[in-house]
Amino acid sequence: MTNTSRRHFLKAAVATGAGLFVGQHAASAQPQPLRNSMQTLLGNRPRIIGASISSSEFGKTASGKTVELFKLDNGRGITAEVLSFGGVIYSFNVPDKNGNVTNVSANLETFAEYERTRPYFGSLIGRYGNRIAKGKFSLDGKEYTLPVNNGPNSLHGGNKGFDTVVWDAQPFKRGNTVGVVLKYTSRDGEEGFPGTLDSTVTYTLNGNQWTMDYVAKTDKTTVVNLTNHTYWNLAGFPNHVRDHVLTLNADRFLPTDTTLIPTGELQSVVGTPLDFRTPHKIGERINQIEGAHFGGGYDHCFVVNQRRANQLTFCAMVHDPNSGRTMRVDTTEPGVQLYTSNHMNGSTKAFGYTYEKHGAFCLETQHYPDSPNKPEFPSTVLKPGQTYRTTTVHTFGVK
Repeated sequence: MTNTSRRHFLKAAVATGAGLFVGQHAASAQPQPLRNSMQTLLGNRPRIIGASISSSEFGKTASGKTVELFKLDNGRGITAEVLSFGGVIYSFNVPDKNGNVTNVSANLETFAEYERTRPYFGSLIGRYGNRIAKGKFSLDGKEYTLPVNNGPNSLHGGNKGFDTVVWDAQPFKRGNTVGVVLKYTSRDGEEGFPGTLDSTVTYTLNGNQWTMDYVAKTDKTTVVNLTNHTYWNLAGFPNHVRDHVLTLNADRFLPTDTTLIPTGELQSVVGTPLDFRTPHKIGERINQIEGAHFGGGYDHCFVVNQRRANQLTFCAMVHDPNSGRTMRVDTTEPGVQLYTSNHMNGSTKAFGYTYEKHGAFCLETQHYPDSPNKPEFPSTVLKPGQTYRTTTVHTFGVK
């Protein structure tokens, strides 16, 4: 879609309340919203006046491609901004218990900073989220070699991950639901992965729910593990997240070696600082994490308690007691990586503040790290004729 046609589409969609819905939305699979969460979130705000979506230019890549910013507004106090570059969730603005709206997603001020520093802030990650040991795996008797970009391992798709490319972005509006459909074709051999992979990610804002639907198809047997890497802070920046209260629906986690590659074991969280089956402040036991390779905080993949594979399941709840904001995560994925920004050190700056250690948290819903080399893990292999399909839903509220 050209800039001119997109502007005409957006103008018509906002004016009429009608519009084009592109892609398949997993509404039937979504969990019920938290009881009265939307009413509580909005307090005495006016009744819904209609969701809207608009776009503007955010910058240009070094090769001259235009990067667009889409603003999605639910009409009731929640707005999200999305970049076509890397599918970045640029900002996510949510009211607190007093109705004060704050951005809770880490971001940078200019596009040049995204292109230069690759912070993963809000980015789509692929082809393979998390690590693959030594940048190697085998399929059908053939070994494939990937770029090694994280110690001895390949991380988040290699040097040119999905966070570094401009996606084709198509906005849509359907009643009071707004969103963006993002598409990218990764060619056979890109970053060493086999097969041409067509990926579609649909971001949808519907009331106080933010849904991310991932779909991919390949023409050759390959591996795929897509996720989103938003750095959240429900208190707003530059506050720390150590006082955020976290609950995880996970009885087990994946122990790793010193390069953060899973050993293959699924270990119980009982008696460890990783036991979030009941609510705990993130910082309550963070100093008990042993091992310099974790960077002084959480960087662990948890096994989501699923009754059935690929079923949308409660994954996590986060609450910031000060602002009252809550965020619930439901996912079809078998794992979630909790990362507490252990390597932020104040060197990254934006909007007059710096990003410090424990200044945000990530809940990256995904398949397990190094699954291509761990046949005992849920498979990440995708074959021609099959469809990769996962969904993650974030529900925002206050209490």
